[in-house]
Amino acid sequence: MSDWDTVTILKKRPQKASAAKSEQAVNAARRQGVAVDTQQKWGGGQNKHTVTTKNTAKLDRETEELKHDKVPLDIGKLIMQGRQSKGWSQKDLATKVCEKPQIVNDYEAGRGIPNQVVLGKIERAIGIKLRGKDLGQPLPPPGTKK
Repeated sequence: MSDWDTVTILKKRPQKASAAKSEQAVNAARRQGVAVDTQQKWGGGQNKHTVTTKNTAKLDRETEELKHDKVPLDIGKLIMQGRQSKGWSQKDLATKVCEKPQIVNDYEAGRGIPNQVVLGKIERAIGIKLRGKDLGQPLPPPGTKK
């Protein structure tokens, strides 16, 4: 009998993907000097449904040449007038359009960042056009065409 007949060959199984992501596996790889690449997903693990329309990093820096758009003050006045004509408080209007009262407050004060979806909801609730050419004109009833 030769020596090769008595040798046992052990094969090491490759790690599963979930095990490779564990904290123990990452720390072991760091101790061995293996390059470890980590990435954090934007909004990972959070329940975010908002969509950004502009480059958020650039807007957050807010330099002189690039600033957040703000709701014009004349639109804020139109929202306030339409709301008061219906006898609603800011909280009532926010409830009707399914938004936070702070958003209605920011829009009326001219501090809010315009969102076309929110403006459309407010338009329908108060019945006044807030976008386009005829600002302040009453909205046509739904189903009528020009």
